[in-house]
Amino acid sequence: MSKIPDNVLLIPGETGWEIWTGQPDSGYTLHRATDAEQASEVEDIPNGDLLHFFPVKSITAIPLRVTSDDEALFGDLSALHAERLGMRTDPMAGQLTDTFIIAREPENSALLTIHLRAPSDADLPGRAVKGFDISARTRPLEGNQIAIWKEFGRWAFSAYVHGQLAYCQITTSSATSPDESLAREVRLALAQLSMQGIEIRPTRVHIWTSPENVDATNLSSLFSLPVEVSSRPAPYLPAPLSKLLPADVRSARKAAQRRQNLMLGIAAVGIIYVGLLGWLGYGLWKESSDTKRILAKAEASAPEGAAYALHLQKWEELSDAIDLKNSPVDILNRIARNIPPNSGLRLRIADISSQEISLTGEAPQLESVNKLSLALTKSNDLAHFTWSTPEPTQRERGWEFQFKADIPTENQP
Repeated sequence: MSKIPDNVLLIPGETGWEIWTGQPDSGYTLHRATDAEQASEVEDIPNGDLLHFFPVKSITAIPLRVTSDDEALFGDLSALHAERLGMRTDPMAGQLTDTFIIAREPENSALLTIHLRAPSDADLPGRAVKGFDISARTRPLEGNQIAIWKEFGRWAFSAYVHGQLAYCQITTSSATSPDESLAREVRLALAQLSMQGIEIRPTRVHIWTSPENVDATNLSSLFSLPVEVSSRPAPYLPAPLSKLLPADVRSARKAAQRRQNLMLGIAAVGIIYVGLLGWLGYGLWKESSDTKRILAKAEASAPEGAAYALHLQKWEELSDAIDLKNSPVDILNRIARNIPPNSGLRLRIADISSQEISLTGEAPQLESVNKLSLALTKSNDLAHFTWSTPEPTQRERGWEFQFKADIPTENQP
């Protein structure tokens, strides 16, 4: 029986990158702590499945509450919330966002969205990576607790609610021991999260560093909580790993560039070939034998023309998907901005295809439905849609409505 290869975890340490090896069942041990601050500078990485964990300074954590318990909607709702905050990821840089569930109740869920800044070549290791995640997810805590540790000389912290990561942040403090400024940043972050509907009531603070290097006498008073100072524990492998995949997209982009260069080369060869045929045809058109030979060559090149025509046809079929004005998330965002505030109106189903928009929702009051109907037809952002807004139907919980709109195509006026 062949031995299962070890996982190799590349995790940020106090001063440089750390290499951990092992298996999820048997645990992980520190293979080597390096002084390298750039992942590309880490050398002599052991063989095995390499997993790269981005430092907290590379991400922005955005907790939020949504009025839904449908996991299929969490990604879109998180994206809309991030856009309202002015955060947009580069679609050509890969999968730079992921959403994790903090708590879920009927029609009320707490989520944590991670936004990764597009990494450069220096931020990634020099060999192929099997998966990506963030360092804050490698050492979970049970219950409601706070963990504080150093990454590349600066203190970072994470907060857990019922054992789920609810928030993480790099701080401005690089002091030897956690000081008053660090405690103030932690308390300020918790207060801001409370105002957003994410209540974090920690019962204990864990500081992971060398105990002999930390003055723990005034930490409890600084944090107003029991404080435990200990060495940083061995990491756990998050299950499942995050959906962050920047390296795959960069490889795909290079592959796309190679395909584009190949197509340009084929087109150039085709132009030269056609020109050569024209020159030969002009000089040898009187000789039937040569004419037949040229026609035979043209017939042999016909499959290349058919393949090119098929390529253009497939590209036209993708036009709806790659046109940003037909993006379902963008259209849904424009529709959501027209929902009357504090009306209780909500969309239950939003079906957006390349030809049609179908909205199904409900509201406690008929007036709210009428306001939405009028807003959709008057909105400048939705002016190129032709809306059909029939009268709503009264139900036990209020009024149910079904609106539709046709998405114009290039052939329509």
